[in-house]
Amino acid sequence: MKKLFVRKSLSSIFEEVENNHHGLKKNLDAWHLTLLGVGGVIGAGIFVITGTAAALHAGPSLVISFILSAIGCALAGLCYAEFASMIPIAGSAYTYGYATMGEFIAWIIGWDLILEYLFGSATVAVGWSGYVVSFLKDVGLPLPEIISQSPFTFDAQGWHHTGALINFPAVFIVGLMSTLLVVGIKESARFNNVIVLIKVAVILLFIGFGISHINVAHWTPFIPANTGTWGHYGWSGILTGAGVIFFAYIGFDAVSTTSQEAKNPKRDMPIGILASLGICTVLYICVSLVLTGIVDYHDLNVPAPIALAIDTAGPALMWLRPLVKIGAIAGLSSVVLVLLLGQSRVFYSMAHDGLLWKSFAKTHPKFKTPHITTIVTGTFAALFAGLFPIGLLGELVSIGTLLAFVIVCIGIIILRKTEPDVPRSFKTPLVPVVPILGALVCLLQMASLPKDTWIRLIAWMLIGFTIYFTYGRKHSKIRKAAALREKE
Repeated sequence: MKKLFVRKSLSSIFEEVENNHHGLKKNLDAWHLTLLGVGGVIGAGIFVITGTAAALHAGPSLVISFILSAIGCALAGLCYAEFASMIPIAGSAYTYGYATMGEFIAWIIGWDLILEYLFGSATVAVGWSGYVVSFLKDVGLPLPEIISQSPFTFDAQGWHHTGALINFPAVFIVGLMSTLLVVGIKESARFNNVIVLIKVAVILLFIGFGISHINVAHWTPFIPANTGTWGHYGWSGILTGAGVIFFAYIGFDAVSTTSQEAKNPKRDMPIGILASLGICTVLYICVSLVLTGIVDYHDLNVPAPIALAIDTAGPALMWLRPLVKIGAIAGLSSVVLVLLLGQSRVFYSMAHDGLLWKSFAKTHPKFKTPHITTIVTGTFAALFAGLFPIGLLGELVSIGTLLAFVIVCIGIIILRKTEPDVPRSFKTPLVPVVPILGALVCLLQMASLPKDTWIRLIAWMLIGFTIYFTYGRKHSKIRKAAALREKE
């Protein structure tokens, strides 16, 4: 039992960083990392999920949901920043867990992160497809529904077949972003930088010109009465809304997976994580206020809520419609890129430690990227994006993200006790208060998610335990080294 919690020593991690055993190129600075974070955060949350969360859960008080999620993210982000500056290696929360709580907990985090990024990229790809289909229809090039919708949908009555074969646009964008990631991290970061500037400009245009079209009557009551069902308006709706939209913030978590590729991780990682989180929180709050001010929240359960707001505002804002759709298409592209980037790096780190198949730990001889994990990740993400609806995928991402954040917050408290003398270029303030509050806020949001989401998380974890006990435990490099030391 004790061997389940064997820890990866910080000295071995620092040796890997010093000798660059992972073989990844160091191409990213604080600017790249901040834009990677913004690229990962500003996407489906603003362009897709805001409408659904307002219509089904929180109403105009969605802004409070965003603030609650932001508080949880800020508390967790402070913990991430300390870890990322102290343990500058690929793998994010997985590596942090390995250094603090041992291999089995690290496996749980790693497998959970795979859920988070894999389904996250699939979720955003479905949102990207919705905007592309709408844009093509506007310019007179409609795509047949049989190749532009999810074949399956899910509601209270169960699974239904829509009659479609596959959501081809969603598959296409995953394939395109996976190819870009194989070619190189520097090229991917440049692409992301351009896309981020485009989508932030579009969002600022919507906020700036949309303010004058707000009807304050749409904000009354600001917190609609509960309909009698948990999670539908009232404070329970605010909490559920916060849980549902939480996955919108996972981009800053993806920043921490690129530590091994940062030029100066001890300085740049905290800047990238906290700056991207702050920028995105302000944008989310402003957009949710403008959106629910222009459109009655009951009408916002649509694939493209910002486009609906522009239509509702009338001719004065119609010039923004194509720009918003172009911004959404560009913005969601960068989110798919960042999430696939994060997932492939976690997968790669787990394989490098022997917990997954060693072929996944190889890097491309020319591009120095983990090409095998990127291709495998892209293939499965494309499959899920092509077959399943956005709501089902999004809830799975939220619960996976929240679980990872809880473990990172707890890990900071443990590491302060076990490794108090290790240099920290950034220190989480007010320990243990900040980590405890971060864990509690995330747990509260997890508790507010639907029961079916918990069942799917448990099923995913059972699959992970099977892989760990049949393969990972036997091939773990840390376990093998410990066994050799015992023989000596």
